[in-house]
Amino acid sequence: MQKLILDRLENIGDESDENHQVHDQRIVVPTILNAIADGFVKKEKSWFATSQLPSDISIRVEDITFYVHKYPLVARCGYISQIDPHEPQNSHSDYDLKLEKFPGGSETFETILKFCYGLPISLNPTNVAALRCGSEFLEMTETMEEGNLISKTEAFFTFVVLSSWNDTIIVLKSCETLSPWADNLQIVRRCCDSVAWKIFRENSTTGEIITNDEKWWFDDVATLRIDFFLRIVTALRVKGIKPEIIGQCIMNYGDKWFPSMYSETKGTDSKYGTNKRNDSQWSITSGRIGETSIIGQNKEQRTIIESLISILPPQKEVVSCKFLLRLLKMSIVYAASPALISELEKRIGMVLENASANDLLIPTYAVNEQTINSTEEQSIHNIDVVQRILDYFLMYEQQRLQQQELKSTTSNISKLVDSYLAEMARDPNVSITKFQVLAESLPRHARTCHDGLYRAIDTYLKIHPSLSEHDRRRLCKIMDCEKLSLDGCMHAAQNERLPLRIVIQVLLSEQVKMRAAVQGKDITASDDNSDKENSWSSMKKEVTSLKEELEKVKMQMIELQRDYSELQQEYVKVNNKPRSSWTSGYWRRVKKSAIFNRKMAEDETQEGKHRVKPAGRRASFHRRQSIS
Repeated sequence: MQKLILDRLENIGDESDENHQVHDQRIVVPTILNAIADGFVKKEKSWFATSQLPSDISIRVEDITFYVHKYPLVARCGYISQIDPHEPQNSHSDYDLKLEKFPGGSETFETILKFCYGLPISLNPTNVAALRCGSEFLEMTETMEEGNLISKTEAFFTFVVLSSWNDTIIVLKSCETLSPWADNLQIVRRCCDSVAWKIFRENSTTGEIITNDEKWWFDDVATLRIDFFLRIVTALRVKGIKPEIIGQCIMNYGDKWFPSMYSETKGTDSKYGTNKRNDSQWSITSGRIGETSIIGQNKEQRTIIESLISILPPQKEVVSCKFLLRLLKMSIVYAASPALISELEKRIGMVLENASANDLLIPTYAVNEQTINSTEEQSIHNIDVVQRILDYFLMYEQQRLQQQELKSTTSNISKLVDSYLAEMARDPNVSITKFQVLAESLPRHARTCHDGLYRAIDTYLKIHPSLSEHDRRRLCKIMDCEKLSLDGCMHAAQNERLPLRIVIQVLLSEQVKMRAAVQGKDITASDDNSDKENSWSSMKKEVTSLKEELEKVKMQMIELQRDYSELQQEYVKVNNKPRSSWTSGYWRRVKKSAIFNRKMAEDETQEGKHRVKPAGRRASFHRRQSIS
């Protein structure tokens, strides 16, 4: 049967009848009229059937007008046969009939005309879907003539196209311009089912590793329109193909369709005023987009993004964290559904430990007219999104720990957060509140070393020189000086951007670490366990002593502030008192001051000795460039 159908397909246009054919009670079509033309000639935007008989109907398809004969068409096209042949031609236009939204356009209609005239045509994967839809439009059924175009294109599609992978992909791509006809005729569905079955048959192994043989079809399906791709992926999930394969297929499709989002920055970063950097910088800055706007592609890209999010396999790590973050960036840029964005943020929170700081540089703005016209200077990066993702991570981490499923991975995330904070610190528009909240989101035990946090804080202080003393102290409270390395302590002790109280704490910590380093060497060289214990005991006593000294310094500062306040109050009163009264009262108050008494005692013990005038609190510190 199949051979018989294929034989008939090869002889398209060669069939001829010896007798008259009755197709309508009003029309009798002589067979000889099927051969009244031997081709078509194009003149500008018109096509003429080459025949000795004059044409009697003109048909407009798109911007092309075909001057043809009515009888060959009505013999095989039910749609054309409904036209009254005796109806006068339209005097208001240069055509008699216009076929609106004809599937396949003028090129497909020309091929159908050749078939109606009995001329040979060629069926192939490129044109078979369009001819199938066009013949359906013109109602070229078997009731009009046996072996009509509907049956021929249907047989070719079923027995030839669907048996070949390449032909099926070609037909699917051709269906992109044939909506809704290709969908209504089930051409798309049958192609997608065929593709999914072939993929499943070739990838039905049960192994965990995805081999190159299993990826041979990735690039082919990535060329398809998103709705066709969705149908194939849905069919694959129904058939039970491995989630890892579906995940990699989705990532490959995203890499194919997503536009380039980053541009390498070279030289100085004019936005932040920082030194040369080799990392990637988001190309849309401060909410203003260049002349090459991508708003025209907004709807198409948003559809692709939302579709890919909706079909992500539920398994945790079948899609990389890097791809999920890229998908999130695109979702924000193209204003995807907030519900889908929220689901994506939760998904990223589950695998956040696999991200990098560059991956977390998420844009603030969506691509719209309001964005383009905006002149307000705001943060270029969306720190709120990262805050939510981190919160989801910590929530999932707590659940895992309660269920005793995994060891804690919180410590792995501290470097990521500190690196991200260092990047955010370069933005002059990042508020101190958002910076502080994100820095304090991690539990105290998460950071074993605070060098990365100190680097981020120092960068923020450098980029925001106008911060008040209160804000500087508030920011530095996040940092634990005892968790700084020795190098970090040495740098912080000479950092003029840090508040005085923090510098004192750093100095204490630095002395403890230096003493511990020296004693640690002595302990390593000693073989006596008792000596080791004594050394460690001595070190602990020294730490206790240093802490006590620090408390004394704090108390002295409090006392000094109190005395200063009292002297200020005394000064306010002098305006209403005689000078002699003010002078005596002032010195009585000064002599009662603990600072004055202590100063006098020091002078007595140092009498006769040469004394150097004390410098300011920063005079003994050497200036050093910031490690940021």
